[in-house]
Amino acid sequence: MALLEADVNVQVAQQFLSRVRERAIGDEVLKSLTPGQHLVGIVREELEALLKGPDQKLKISAMPPTTLVLCGLQGSGKTTTAGKLGWLLKERGNLPLLTSVDVHRPAAREQLATVARAAQVRCFEEAGEDPVDLAARSVYAARQTGCDFLIVDSAGRLQIDQKLMEELARVVERVQPTEILYVADAMSGQDAVRSALEFHRRVNLTGIVLTKLDGDARGGAALSVRSITGVPIKFAGMGERPEDLEPFYPDRMASRILGMGDVLSLVERAQSTFREGEAEKLQHKFKKQAFTLEDFLEQLGKIRRMGTLKEIMGMIPGLQGMEDGQVDEGRMVRTEAIIRSMTGHERRTPEILDGSRRRRIARGSGTTVQEVNELLRQFKQARKMMRLFSKGGQGSSLKSLARSFKR
Repeated sequence: MALLEADVNVQVAQQFLSRVRERAIGDEVLKSLTPGQHLVGIVREELEALLKGPDQKLKISAMPPTTLVLCGLQGSGKTTTAGKLGWLLKERGNLPLLTSVDVHRPAAREQLATVARAAQVRCFEEAGEDPVDLAARSVYAARQTGCDFLIVDSAGRLQIDQKLMEELARVVERVQPTEILYVADAMSGQDAVRSALEFHRRVNLTGIVLTKLDGDARGGAALSVRSITGVPIKFAGMGERPEDLEPFYPDRMASRILGMGDVLSLVERAQSTFREGEAEKLQHKFKKQAFTLEDFLEQLGKIRRMGTLKEIMGMIPGLQGMEDGQVDEGRMVRTEAIIRSMTGHERRTPEILDGSRRRRIARGSGTTVQEVNELLRQFKQARKMMRLFSKGGQGSSLKSLARSFKR
């Protein structure tokens, strides 16, 4: 269901599930994991293996310039991707030259020149009406000016157009590019698969650039295109700025497609932080209402060792939206300071904390009495929620606990 909801091709989803089933049945479950966690691991590993290509890095020509031809449907983001690639190469110490051979769309070449200026890279702007001639002159200009990369922005298509496909094939034949990159819109779904297949049939694609991943698309098109064409995904566009292009990371896309956060990393961190048998001990305390502020302080320390709250929330399904400034890391620090300002007896029996004790604790922790009162109120709520944990209400309780650290 996660694959289909991410708009993965049905045939690709079925083939993927068959591989997971074949590997999972009869596989030995590690002692430290539950069968469910083990299955999650298998799914993630298979998904990453499918997304990972053998040649994910850009190929470099032995004789400069290394020529990259961008192709794809109109509106997929080819022109902005050309600028982003130029920026990325410039940041790596290369000298790229951008050129547009789109003589059909009005002001297409002027648009690329504007994008090139924003990315602070060179652009070939000589006049011309023949795409093949423009491409050839661009290669010559790159050699003459010492540019080691040439990025060719080809004409876009609203749909597969026979005439324009033949034009693209002639451009490719003339410049003999090192890479032919198909620019795919992450939100285009199955249309990306059909058009990628046709482009691959005509010009033999060598890589894919996935764009518009800053939206709410889950990226199922990436899995479909990668699986059906066999072409590696090399870059991912994460925004509109020139710097918003990064190498493609199969592990991140696997989490995005499954809509599950980075559960395995969270499990691994928890296993390295919490001793075996500790969970059962805590569960017994929850049931008996014997969970104290000393226990709370100990668990806060262990959570902090697992990473920042922002990192942890980003790994939990359904809580990724609580990132980007919604979680107050400083509040956890103040909470620890308040508890450490209490005596051992006060931590074990917070019911004895009257007004004078609370004022003393506030002075000792550098906080206010209101913050001390709020902590004690939240601790009472947390004990109730922890009791729900022991009864199986983990999902809603975890979200409620996370919201307590929002500003």
